[in-house]
Amino acid sequence: MKNILLALSGEAIDQEVIELGCTLARKHKAQVFALYIIEVPQTLPLTATVPEKSEKGELALGQAENLAEKAGCTLQTDLLQCRQAGPAIVDEARERKAELIILGVTYHTRLGEFDLGEAATYVLENAPVKVWLCREEKGEEE
Repeated sequence: MKNILLALSGEAIDQEVIELGCTLARKHKAQVFALYIIEVPQTLPLTATVPEKSEKGELALGQAENLAEKAGCTLQTDLLQCRQAGPAIVDEARERKAELIILGVTYHTRLGEFDLGEAATYVLENAPVKVWLCREEKGEEE
């Protein structure tokens, strides 16, 4: 394994995604790419500035770099704007020749049932490589 892609969401689960990615990278001497995607609504041009989402993404990538450094891992980061996260993650994996995608999933329900979300579902269905999911624990309120 030479290239690992980490898809970050800016949520607490990112920490586990980064730790797992760095552990694997050290073991296999692999390159790690951390990606944060800003989904731009159809009502805005794709190049539109979305300050609150950009700030969240920059913060998430900065925290990822700090965690990776503490874990003794070199991390390349990228902030990407697109319409849908799922296809962008799959495209980035192809472009970067990733052999593994690690994706964090928050626990939430839809109509009373656990819902993986559109991005994770798309990645699982379409990624040309292995995909590992890190799901946060089920909350007490669930």
